[in-house]
Amino acid sequence: MSTLSPRPSYAVVLRVPHARRTFAAALVGRLSYGTVSLALMLSLTRSSGSYAVAGLVMALFGATSVFLSPYRASLVDRHGPRRALLPMALLYAVLLCALAAACRRPGTSEAVLAVTAAFAGACTPPLGPTMRAVWAELLPDRALLQRAYSLDGVAEELLFVSGPLLVGGIVAVAPPTVGVVLSAVLVAVGTLAFVTSPATAALRPAGPEKNDGPASKGRADGQARALLQPVLVAAGVGVSVSAVDLLVVAFAGERGLGDGAVAWVLAALSVGSAVGGLVNGAVAWSSPTRARLPFFAAGLGLCLAAAGLAPGLGTLVPAVMGAGLFVAPALTTAYLIADESVPAGFRVRAGAWCNTAVNAGSSAGAAAVGLLVERLPLPVCFALSGAVAAAAALVPGYRRGAPRPAAGAGGAAQSSSVSSVSSVSSELPESSASSES
Repeated sequence: MSTLSPRPSYAVVLRVPHARRTFAAALVGRLSYGTVSLALMLSLTRSSGSYAVAGLVMALFGATSVFLSPYRASLVDRHGPRRALLPMALLYAVLLCALAAACRRPGTSEAVLAVTAAFAGACTPPLGPTMRAVWAELLPDRALLQRAYSLDGVAEELLFVSGPLLVGGIVAVAPPTVGVVLSAVLVAVGTLAFVTSPATAALRPAGPEKNDGPASKGRADGQARALLQPVLVAAGVGVSVSAVDLLVVAFAGERGLGDGAVAWVLAALSVGSAVGGLVNGAVAWSSPTRARLPFFAAGLGLCLAAAGLAPGLGTLVPAVMGAGLFVAPALTTAYLIADESVPAGFRVRAGAWCNTAVNAGSSAGAAAVGLLVERLPLPVCFALSGAVAAAAALVPGYRRGAPRPAAGAGGAAQSSSVSSVSSVSSELPESSASSES
């Protein structure tokens, strides 16, 4: 195995045995989530000729995907990634192909499209939460885990930027159903490579939950209280970020700036989030995660409120980029707290609750801003969007029993990086561990 630097870094994270292979496989599967929404929306629109039908089918697809996410994650925790994740991904891929075929067939009823999309969404494999659980298993050192989560979050954001661009290239030369089939292939191939990695095998199933009366109920209540802060902050970030999309469109429309200006502002948000995520992961924080999370949420809220006061594009772009600097750090820290708040056998579902909160918040934010933007001045809408994130910063943080060492804490946490990684690698199969050293 390669000699690791005692100072935690992104390079150290990627040099952990099997990390590159496992992470790359997970990203291939997760790219499907960046391509499927646009490809499916275009396919449904062309097939039905109705934006209303396409919107309804996409809403069902999104609703079953988001709100059943904790249940699917609990299956992975209980049975392990190989027994739960792979069948889920293959069924999801088959249903996407069935949707593509239905969209290609003239006269397919709206009910068939809606039911197939709802079942497909219900089978969406929780690759993101499972990958983060694998990171936590590979990297017991919290400073390294902070860097891994930051790298994971930035990479995921880039997937959601590149996915629609890939679909745009496909529809220029082929029907949009090809993009749906590509999404199915990506999730099937990526998940197969992911679950066959030795690193994923280290994520052992927790087995069926035992109910031992009041003690079990007390543990469950403690975990719920500990998860309250990260889940609510994740939801607040989802509301605020989704509101920006529509608010920027309205801002450009009021000033006659055109769609190109919208693209630049939203790109600034993504760039700010990527930079903020990388910087957050590289900093050796002295404060605990639960103390940093309100700071990130409040920073996002204040920057969005300030963006509403921008007189033109030249000031809106840096203001939105400033808000973006807090997005990835807030979500990364929420995931870290979720991981700290539960035992090892509950990591996937804890991450899935944060994922669900972000996605549910995004849907709620888009719907709410759609109603408000025609009734209130834009600066007020920006301020209200920021206020949601700022209000989430007020949620108190609870700990479940004795906390683990805070991510990014100095001293012993950093000096133990090499020994932590070495001890983990010794638990992996010897023949495999040497292949990526």
